[in-house]
Amino acid sequence: MNLGKVYLLPMLLHEEGWEALPADTKKWIQQCDAFFVENEKTTRRYFKKLWKEMIIDNYIWHPIHKVEADQIQAFTKLLKEGKNIGIVSEAGCAGIADPGQILVAAAQYLGAIVKPYAGPSSLLLALMASGMNGQLFQFHGYLPIDSAERSKKIQLLDADVRQRNCTQLFIETPYRNNQLLEALIQHCNPTTKLCIGVDITAPGEWIKTAPISYWKQNKPELHKKLAVFLLGS
Repeated sequence: MNLGKVYLLPMLLHEEGWEALPADTKKWIQQCDAFFVENEKTTRRYFKKLWKEMIIDNYIWHPIHKVEADQIQAFTKLLKEGKNIGIVSEAGCAGIADPGQILVAAAQYLGAIVKPYAGPSSLLLALMASGMNGQLFQFHGYLPIDSAERSKKIQLLDADVRQRNCTQLFIETPYRNNQLLEALIQHCNPTTKLCIGVDITAPGEWIKTAPISYWKQNKPELHKKLAVFLLGS
């Protein structure tokens, strides 16, 4: 049985961030027969801008907002038929903070070849620009919404920064960014460093690292911004 291959395809972080994409992205798209994507509408539009001659309806499309048993079954069926499959995140790198990892696990179980192609990742770009420890870091996704649980989590992360010099990365729903910043200021040690990366790869991108004491006096407006947060030393 000749299994298809899996291509983990890069995606834009911002609609004006084209220069951050690898030059061979279109070539990788052209290798695929089917696509499992986090957002079909935006992925179709993105592909057409990269490859104007692409006939979208000639390809098989599956959404992966939440990977369920029927999607895994469809995915493995296509691989067994020898179809090459592209996996596309809504933003950044497929499989990183993304539901595509479950499909990749299914491909690995079958023994299919998985070809990862890195594009712009807000997490990695922010870490690179932060000046924080890139040898030891953890990504926590979203912190708890409940204020008491969130406060406890922040205190644990802050302690880990001091004990192990481990950089802590996390994100928030854009409309709760300001509340998260307030919680960080309240519950972190004043000397702990906080890096905030906003609209990475967009024209208005900014990434700044400073102690919590600085942010307490210089609070940026983060409401509805695409932001990444890092705690470090």
